[in-house]
Amino acid sequence: MEWLNKVKINWDEISNKEEKILVAKKIANKVKNGDIIGFGSGSTSYLAIIEIAKKIKEENINILAIPTSYEIKMLCNELGIPTKTILENKPDWSFDGADEVDQNNCLIKGRGAAMFKEKLNMVNSPITYILVDKSKFVKELGEKASIPIEVFPEAVNSVKEELADLGAEKITLRLAKGKDGPVITENNNVILDVKFIEIYDSLEKDIKSITGVIESGLFIGYNIEIIK
Repeated sequence: MEWLNKVKINWDEISNKEEKILVAKKIANKVKNGDIIGFGSGSTSYLAIIEIAKKIKEENINILAIPTSYEIKMLCNELGIPTKTILENKPDWSFDGADEVDQNNCLIKGRGAAMFKEKLNMVNSPITYILVDKSKFVKELGEKASIPIEVFPEAVNSVKEELADLGAEKITLRLAKGKDGPVITENNNVILDVKFIEIYDSLEKDIKSITGVIESGLFIGYNIEIIK
């Protein structure tokens, strides 16, 4: 028996929507029958999944999705795309968006607070396609975006001290918009949005080495291809 009224996921306001739709169509063209694909989160991924669903229906193909967030899993459910976890299957390839992309294809991601599962898909995929519009390109990381860092709640104060030692000049606990208090991730942690004086080559590893840090939104040196 199926639910009569499934929850629908919609992004009401998407910046640079027409440009993002063109990028979404490019990634949909890469989908082949039998693919196991890591699905990223965010508005560009949302549009890509809609295009992929159209291709599945038009060409009568079968794929499996490994979603990186509840909202993307719910979108797949709405569109009839079967989902699995990375515990069950390894992706043949993945796609995702980004908040910033520099000249060396290093990224800042995590505005949607899903960077842990996004990075998990990325490190387990032979290739990850990063879908971006022109507004996401920067000369140096950190020009516009802070680095999101997922932290175990009881470790917030100790993590802040160690981030300051790494050169953090502004650390903000991300607050929720639809509830009182902080954003709580799908892993039951909180998010610190952090601006650094300098983003150096080993900063991602240095952040991850702090006890209490689950993951950061800094992506340096991954096997990615930019689709624009």
